Amino acid sequence: MALKITVIGTGYLGATHAAAMAELGFEVLGLDVVPEKIEMLTRGEVPMYEPGLEDLLRKHVAGIEGSSGRLRFTMDFKEVAEFGDVHFVCVNTPQRHGEYACDMSYVDSAFGSLAPHLEPGALVVGKSTVPVGSAARLAALLPEGTELAWNPEFLREGFAVNDTLHPDRIVVGVGSERAEKLLRDVYATPLAEGTPLVVTDFPTAELVKTAANSFLATKISFINAMAEVCEAAGGDVAKLAEAIGYDDRIGHKFLRAGIGFGGGCLPKDIRAFMARAGELGADQALTFLREIDSVNMRRRGAMVEMAREALGGGAFLGKRVAVLGATFKPDSDDVRDSPALNVAGQIHLQGGQVTVYDPKGMANARRLFPTLGYADSALDAVRGADVVLHLTEWREFRELDPAELGAAVSERVILDGRNALDPALWRDAGWTYRAMGRPSA
Repeated sequence: MALKITVIGTGYLGATHAAAMAELGFEVLGLDVVPEKIEMLTRGEVPMYEPGLEDLLRKHVAGIEGSSGRLRFTMDFKEVAEFGDVHFVCVNTPQRHGEYACDMSYVDSAFGSLAPHLEPGALVVGKSTVPVGSAARLAALLPEGTELAWNPEFLREGFAVNDTLHPDRIVVGVGSERAEKLLRDVYATPLAEGTPLVVTDFPTAELVKTAANSFLATKISFINAMAEVCEAAGGDVAKLAEAIGYDDRIGHKFLRAGIGFGGGCLPKDIRAFMARAGELGADQALTFLREIDSVNMRRRGAMVEMAREALGGGAFLGKRVAVLGATFKPDSDDVRDSPALNVAGQIHLQGGQVTVYDPKGMANARRLFPTLGYADSALDAVRGADVVLHLTEWREFRELDPAELGAAVSERVILDGRNALDPALWRDAGWTYRAMGRPSA
């Protein structure tokens, strides 16, 4: 008999996972407790921007003409428990307000609501990023005859559909051969394509995501620390990154200096990791992550000061500042902990007249920072600007015509907060180009 899949929580992770499971051929039932979200998904619409996700959803949501009909949504935990053989828990684990630790209330609520209805033989699979030790605690909440597995997600915003259908690895923390077999059946297609499967215990599976994000954050903050040294010494961090990247033990990825990382994963994950290590008595092992976090946050202030310097070193009051980018990364509409919006907000609070443009993040940015100015295009954003800040590396911004923008600004000064633009192209069009960590470039 073919397995039936349920997905608890239909946010960014859950909606993607549900659509991908339907694409892999499974009958899927998704659950959420927010009626508006369920209504949107049932119409084949997604509440966030993610390339390819809405098309994939519409391909499978029941009731949409031409769909496979394999994907439905509900708010009823009893219906979910009766329907599914494998239940994926994909709810959010945000940072706890005023603390480093993560908020487990959504996970606890999902398990508490699902457990009383579970059928014997059901497998519950956690995908949420949780503090190590959570799985053992949650397993005790499940009724006899059911079991838990932990299967961390590794989605990159902007690439989530491909990362789910063609993952670079699958990690499963299991307590039995039966659980491993069920998950091998769920992931049979990517496994047949050659995706590596790592089978481990609960604690190791829980640690993989936070360890991976901590490593990536370390690499990003390392090159940003080198950018600070380059600023002081007159070096060029882009050339430095190129040179060390040829060492295959280091590699070139994640070595582009700029205003640092943000979003809903890296910042909160490294802080939750530090908090959990402290609870376990292993806090000294992760003290380096405090400096990683500190380097990252300093980059935002450094960009503000670079803008001040470009405007003559005085106050921002009365100065027009154009900001290209609002999301924390390109190919997303996610503005959570966005360095770009943080910089824009700081300059605005210091009296600058800030106008922002982003290809996909405008609605979310307006909700978060309603007092900033917003424009419908890059050209409109830079009109009359005394300085232009490039803060999210969208392809659209790399393809801008510097001459066209130059005709609209008050001063042809651009600060590249992502080291992603072509300096020669902008300088040839009469711009003063300055990038972080490259005072001599």
